[in-house]
Amino acid sequence: MPSLNLQIFIAACVGLFLGWLTGLLPAEDSLRHGVLYGCTLVSSLFIGLLKMVLIPLVFTSIAVGVANLQAHQQVHRVWKATLVFFMLSTSLAMCEALLVSNLFKPGAGLSLELFADAMQGFQAKQLSLSEFFLHFFGGLFQNPFAAFANNNILSVVMFALFIGIALVVGGERYRNLLQVLQEFLELLMLMVGWIMRLAPLGILALLIRLVAEQEVALLGAVTGFVVLVFATTLFHGVVVLPGLLYLVTRRSPLWFWRGSREALITAFATSSSSATLPVSLRCAEQHLHVRPSIAGFVIPLGATVNMDGTALYEAAAALFIAHLLGVELSLAQQLVVFLTAMVASIGAPGIPSAGMVTMVMVLQAVGLPAEAVAILLPIDRLLDTIRTAVNVQGDLIGSLIVQRLADEK
Repeated sequence: MPSLNLQIFIAACVGLFLGWLTGLLPAEDSLRHGVLYGCTLVSSLFIGLLKMVLIPLVFTSIAVGVANLQAHQQVHRVWKATLVFFMLSTSLAMCEALLVSNLFKPGAGLSLELFADAMQGFQAKQLSLSEFFLHFFGGLFQNPFAAFANNNILSVVMFALFIGIALVVGGERYRNLLQVLQEFLELLMLMVGWIMRLAPLGILALLIRLVAEQEVALLGAVTGFVVLVFATTLFHGVVVLPGLLYLVTRRSPLWFWRGSREALITAFATSSSSATLPVSLRCAEQHLHVRPSIAGFVIPLGATVNMDGTALYEAAAALFIAHLLGVELSLAQQLVVFLTAMVASIGAPGIPSAGMVTMVMVLQAVGLPAEAVAILLPIDRLLDTIRTAVNVQGDLIGSLIVQRLADEK
């Protein structure tokens, strides 16, 4: 029997091929409808199972992780190293996007009439920077039961941080509660192992749907931009992040990719850092040998605030739309794009269609029309695959780098 890693890799390759074959069938073909319905059923089951364990796993992993870090006097070093790494990797991603977009100018020379219908029929939900911060900070602290019920991960993270600190301050008095949480975390990781047995089927189904449902004609109009974003995101994921890993830990990129393959392929197929989080924790602890206290702190936090791929995409997309409209952004305006995309990539809990809202915010910051977001809708799902994989990769590499820095005397 092949290893789970190999099964997932084979399933991804077969899924891409079968998705291409399914996409060749006519839209009204009954076989196509049957295949897509079956894939929707299987993929919904797989993602549903991952989401089922997501919130309890985030809560227990952070609470236990913080309690253990505090007990070993490592929390300050881990916290500082985590923030520095998140800011550095996100900044590098956006610098790459702005540099490449200025060099190749994607969108320049394209006719805006190609997208006139899409822009006319699209209503962008607009949000100013001040309103964004109001929503963001207002969503940090909520009734924990409401946060659990609504899958508000950032609020769950904040509550878990407080619980972890309180467990340490309480000392021996709450030792039994900490023991219960540790055992519950082990139980959840056991369940994640069971769910991962379905991963090859779930990823196969997700990739068949992704490839079969792409509208090739619409993609053709923006091929240059799609290729540029793919190439830049891959450069960040294949060269920059592994380079940082090697500089700090002396670990080989090949060693890292072997250990993280389950998480990266799951992220690519689901396009969701949150849904992939249980798999990321499993890979970090079991394959990459990150201590549970550090993995349980860095990875759930990274899944909500460390978004290299998203920041890179939003910066590149803002320049693409500017070139398409014939607007030349000055250096000061590009700096505004840089800062706004960094804030926007953190995400806004509680706002419907948060991805599109934050993209609108980046456009508005430099005076570009909000309706231009409609241009990105046909390609957003496709590009979401690669940027989510890089988001997850950044969290995993971050946990390895933070562990190395925390262990230095």
